[in-house]
Amino acid sequence: MVKYFCCAGLLKTTWDQVCVAFWQRYPNPYSNHVLTEDIIFREVTPSNCLISRRLLTKTSRAPRWMERYLPKHMASSAYIIEDSIVDPQKRTMTTLTWNISHARLMSVEERCEYRINPENGSWTEIKREAWISSNVYGLSRAIQEFGLARFKTSVTKTMKGFEYVLSKMQGETPSRTLAETATERARETALAAKEKAKDLASHAQKKHTALG
Repeated sequence: MVKYFCCAGLLKTTWDQVCVAFWQRYPNPYSNHVLTEDIIFREVTPSNCLISRRLLTKTSRAPRWMERYLPKHMASSAYIIEDSIVDPQKRTMTTLTWNISHARLMSVEERCEYRINPENGSWTEIKREAWISSNVYGLSRAIQEFGLARFKTSVTKTMKGFEYVLSKMQGETPSRTLAETATERARETALAAKEKAKDLASHAQKKHTALG
């Protein structure tokens, strides 16, 4: 059995800018899980298409119930292959990504196609497909459901990361530095205040006990 997922996305930026941003999207605040990226090969075909293959290393924390099926040194990272074809004549960019780590446990293949939006030539539409499979007897369905849920979360982060990089390229202030950074700092401040309150309460209790 294979879980299939398909969704569409829209970037309100030209196809050319999206192609440039694709190669510059790491690092960004939404891709902290991407540790390294290395180009394995790259060539231009006689038809002027750019073909590339990259190796990505990502953190990939598995749920506790799944960790026992993985060697300890493999439970927190994964290697991903990313193939891409940029066709400047058809104005399309197609990517195919799949994991080479933990593939026996769970395989995730993703295909994305970036093309000019037919309703607005200044926008770029994305068709994203994914195939998630597992051959672990008795656990395949649970693993596939886990993989699908994680993939959907990853798609959201990927789109936000893309928008962040595009904003920087266009000289705009990325929204991350406005609302989200403020929210994070507020949470950090609240957490620090909570810890300080605990310390004060602890000291007060000790003092009260000593006086008693």
